[in-house]
Amino acid sequence: MAGIVLNVEKREKIGSGGARATRNSGLIPGVLYGGKRGSIPIEINAKDVEMAIRSGKFLSHMVELNHQGEKQPVIPRAIQFHPVTDKPIHVDLYRVEENAEIAIDVVVHFKNHEASPGLKRGGALNIVRHTIRLKVKANKIPEEIVIDLTGRDIGDSIHISSIQLPEGARPVIRDRDFTVATIVGRKAEAEETTTPTEGAAPAEGAAAAPEKKEG
Repeated sequence: MAGIVLNVEKREKIGSGGARATRNSGLIPGVLYGGKRGSIPIEINAKDVEMAIRSGKFLSHMVELNHQGEKQPVIPRAIQFHPVTDKPIHVDLYRVEENAEIAIDVVVHFKNHEASPGLKRGGALNIVRHTIRLKVKANKIPEEIVIDLTGRDIGDSIHISSIQLPEGARPVIRDRDFTVATIVGRKAEAEETTTPTEGAAPAEGAAAAPEKKEG
């Protein structure tokens, strides 16, 4: 687990008016889904939720709910934010068992930028997917997926098949070898020649020089 524990209470006030009253009390309304108990409206201390979000682990890890000493592992499914203040105003949580297999988005990070010939020559890392949806055990959700850029040159594509995934994890998308990132940018400039051959085509990736007008 990520070490996040949220103390919750069952929410008695429901509907838009009840949710507003909950927020005015310094709490955040939410709903707990899944399992045999069905959906239960809950309320959580707003400061606890904000702290969990700031940890960077709230939406991508299993966390623990504590209700009067009874603990329940859950997965945060959605957070609604205020359009002006950007503070959380509603959360949806989903019950899970620790050994259950779940689908969850895991963030992608890149390392060894300085060891990429393409980036050293002025290319750019084009990230196609900032997260990858994986199937994993709920109690073994990886912190991140790390992709090594060593040796990557301009024109290279990084596909899911070339990424070392954490043990026991597999991508939800199985029917294609999807792209996670590419290295894009100018191709290496051709070596300059003192006198270009008349009528010769410009080097690939280079613009043709404008014609000089006679004075």
